[in-house]
Amino acid sequence: MRREASPLRIEVLLSETTIAEEFLQALAQRFLPERFFYWFPLSVRAWLRLCQDGPYRNFIRSDMLVRTGVDEIVRSLPPGPVEVVSLGAGQGTKDLHLLKALVGDRRAVSYRPVDAGQTLLEMACANAQEEGIRTTGVKADIANPTHLESLRPRRDTPARLVLLLGNTLGGFDPPAMLRALRPLLRQGDRLVVDGELHNDLDTRAGYENPFNRAFAFAPLQSIGIRETDGVLVFEPLPDLSPGLHRLGKYFRAEVDLDLRVAGEAFALKAGERIVMNHSGKYERAAFLNIIADGGFEATAQWSSEDSRFLMVLAR
Repeated sequence: MRREASPLRIEVLLSETTIAEEFLQALAQRFLPERFFYWFPLSVRAWLRLCQDGPYRNFIRSDMLVRTGVDEIVRSLPPGPVEVVSLGAGQGTKDLHLLKALVGDRRAVSYRPVDAGQTLLEMACANAQEEGIRTTGVKADIANPTHLESLRPRRDTPARLVLLLGNTLGGFDPPAMLRALRPLLRQGDRLVVDGELHNDLDTRAGYENPFNRAFAFAPLQSIGIRETDGVLVFEPLPDLSPGLHRLGKYFRAEVDLDLRVAGEAFALKAGERIVMNHSGKYERAAFLNIIADGGFEATAQWSSEDSRFLMVLAR
């Protein structure tokens, strides 16, 4: 039953002022980290379109794996209340499958979606609250150690289900990120993490489709760069370790650009690049090894029907 709208509760660890300052600093270094791809309104619209059932399949693969594993994940948790912490939650669509299942299991559920993007975070909070779930969003950068420290469980924190979905892990150094997440879980808590399995031809095709290219270009378009001003390139990067592959992307200007961003002058000369965040892809054995090296024990795993995505439940 849908509930009446209520005020959203969001803890702000990452202010909009800070994001704007970091965006200017990143542009000066010709690099755009992952969090800026979900910040601009144009980026949000491009992301939501990308999540639809179209040529780019990764959102659908991840969503279907959560639907497949939801009952076993719920059964893996100890009896009693549960706090669901979703890292890089986005709009929270996949989280809702688990939240509803926990409510159906007559659990007292609290939800803490964590994301750097205000708009998507508000969507995640609103969707959960409409289902009657006690929700507090956290506007934070999960790559920031101070922000992660604030997410450590307290003495009164109930059993936790921590989610890292949508190949979010692949946007970082996966072993280092998992080690950083280890203090967020205690004995009895559970982690659900997924990753895209490597396939050269299908991986490149998925990223080269028009919807994904529009999403990748949206932050640049938001500051006045047009597609005719240069070229967006996807290319393999050197592997971080055996079985851990990376697909990189960058924009290369083909004309001189003189822009103003947040009132600041920004010049990009022809031939200069703006490098964007990479996306990690895994061999199956490497993905499982990374989870173990991060201090977790895999207790269940699910593969998408096309064997392109793997989701793991771990403790």
